[in-house]
Amino acid sequence: MKCPHCNNELSELPLCYGSEAPYYFYTVPEEKRTELIRDFCVIDEQYFFIRGHIEIPIIDSKEKFIWSVWVSLSEENFLKSNELLHVEGRETEEPYFGWLSTELSIYPITTLSLKTMVHTQVVGAVPLIELEQTNHPLAVEQREGITMERVKEIAHLINHSQ
Repeated sequence: MKCPHCNNELSELPLCYGSEAPYYFYTVPEEKRTELIRDFCVIDEQYFFIRGHIEIPIIDSKEKFIWSVWVSLSEENFLKSNELLHVEGRETEEPYFGWLSTELSIYPITTLSLKTMVHTQVVGAVPLIELEQTNHPLAVEQREGITMERVKEIAHLINHSQ
């Protein structure tokens, strides 16, 4: 498959991109102030983050495009989500409020601190992140879906901005 923007060959079109840690993790000196374990992160024992997925429907496709992102939670909700990590039926838990803590630089407006709801999924699945319904381009894409051309554009922007 060729990138429609630069004609470089793409081996396959990725449908998921993400960040290894919350944005703020990279702004803290690496002493013993941070703890990052797979899908959970704590900074200074007072800032709590969980990783989840923003799913975006792809128009005229059964597939979804996914941003793997970090969201900050209150300490209470963070601890609760950890307690429920291996509990069957946890998907019935009420959603948690959180702030998006991943900068997706392909958007013209920062994605940091967008309001979210974190929906716990079945055991073994990361939470689904629902953005507040605003006019932010990411929220619009989550609500309305994107075309396969937009997926290709995202691949181009990510693969050629590094």
